[in-house]
Amino acid sequence: MSQWRLALFLVAGLAYAGLSHWMMLYHATAPWALVALFAPLWLAVLGLGASRFGTAGALGVIVLGALLVYAVAHGDAGDPNRLYVLQHVGINAVLCAWFASTLRPGRLSLIGDFAQRIHPLSPEMRLYTAKVTGVWAGYFAMMAVVSVGIYLSLPFSAWSLLANVLTPLCVAALFMGEHFMRYRLHPEFERSRLIDVVRVAMGGRSDRALRR
Repeated sequence: MSQWRLALFLVAGLAYAGLSHWMMLYHATAPWALVALFAPLWLAVLGLGASRFGTAGALGVIVLGALLVYAVAHGDAGDPNRLYVLQHVGINAVLCAWFASTLRPGRLSLIGDFAQRIHPLSPEMRLYTAKVTGVWAGYFAMMAVVSVGIYLSLPFSAWSLLANVLTPLCVAALFMGEHFMRYRLHPEFERSRLIDVVRVAMGGRSDRALRR
């Protein structure tokens, strides 16, 4: 991923966040808006279903997604806002469980696994990446709790702003903040480019790894 592609990806992400906020406020039950708003969760479940159960799993997810859109659009699934909240809370809860599940004695943490694709890890680096994994797990747990709290106590517009705008901004801030703070806390760590970290986090390989 080149720098201009990374910049384009970030701009597209911000545009999607703003558009999602607008759709939730003014077109919450429109079929086209439902497809766009549930797309992230639907694509994630589609990938999981296809990897676990092949074509049958993928088709099952597609059918269930279509039924959900139909039910919400026709008012048969209750308040659509609750489904949006459930999606936001569910994604954060799953991510929390995923990160936390790798924090086991003698096992490389999730962040450690990502970092190892960029450069070899020393024992100090393994310990540090485990701590960072714990921070991310705590962040996702906190976001799930805050999401429910804001939905129950404030207008839906405030919750939509949290879910669609503040959540991705917080993720980006934590991601970049950790990258730059790492070398203040541990100047002895091997340097890595932010673009390599982003590439590996998205499932690719760093330039350094490709040159090995």
